Amino acid sequence: MSAEAEGADENKQESLLTVIVALAANGLLALAKSVAAAITGSAAMVAEAAHSWSDTGNEVFLLVAERRGRRPRDEAHPRGYGRNTYIWSLVAAFGLFSAGAVVSIWHGLTELGAAEEDASFTINYVVLGIALLLEGTSFVQATRQVRGDARRVEAHPLRYVVRTSNPTLRAVFLEDASALAGIAIAAGAIALHQATGDPVWDALGSIGVGLLLAVVAVFLMRRNMDFLLGEGSSPALRDHVLGLIAGHPQVERVTYLHVEYVGPQRVFVVAAVDLVGDDTEDHLAVRLRGVENDVETNDLIEDAVLTLAQPDDPALTPASAGR
Repeated sequence: MSAEAEGADENKQESLLTVIVALAANGLLALAKSVAAAITGSAAMVAEAAHSWSDTGNEVFLLVAERRGRRPRDEAHPRGYGRNTYIWSLVAAFGLFSAGAVVSIWHGLTELGAAEEDASFTINYVVLGIALLLEGTSFVQATRQVRGDARRVEAHPLRYVVRTSNPTLRAVFLEDASALAGIAIAAGAIALHQATGDPVWDALGSIGVGLLLAVVAVFLMRRNMDFLLGEGSSPALRDHVLGLIAGHPQVERVTYLHVEYVGPQRVFVVAAVDLVGDDTEDHLAVRLRGVENDVETNDLIEDAVLTLAQPDDPALTPASAGR
């Protein structure tokens, strides 16, 4: 069974907890890093402060994404509001790029030619140590959810992060991972500044953090755009949906199947089926609608549209469901 087909409600609650933990950690760190940057004037610490402020704003957008994406479908939106999650996650990723990456790179470039000033390195190290603890806590929560979800399909956790339809989980995991990497870059840059007395290392650290954020932000934006444009489902998910429909007592065979994500762990299904028996057209229409309603009771299926198969069309098998 596909990971998208299991524990949809549990995944939603877990995703919400993951975002809240990340929001609390980044909010505290943004304040601490800003104070340290103001006191020490470290370019790398300015970049880290911008990173944490952008992450904090992103978590707010992700909470909005979770809330709006959960709205039940209605007549105006028969396939639900799940794509709202991708829209707001895209906004969050753009925020990471503009408020985090661009600011960090620009500040680093402006500081490349700055004159050496007296600096207090101890404050920076203390704040980065606290950041490591808080970001690590958030990363542990995100990793725990990723590993649990990936285990259901025996997938590698990183591969699951790339392919999952849950944009909030992907965003928090990658933002926390980049935050830990950013701490290492900033600490290294500050240490080299202290050891050599050359502030150019601090500026290079700011640029390095900015480039890291740019790569993560562009990747997140691209993945959200993929799902907004209608990313196709995995073979495992198609096979699972095929089994749901073909296993219905009223269905004799399935000859066509289209599965498309319309939100996290939610899909829109179009299928051509041959119903058991030989009934009149009116009765077939009623029975077909009944099968649609039954299929839609599954937590994975947001909307199902079924039509009658042509008499000579071959039945799909799990190996051919994606063709």
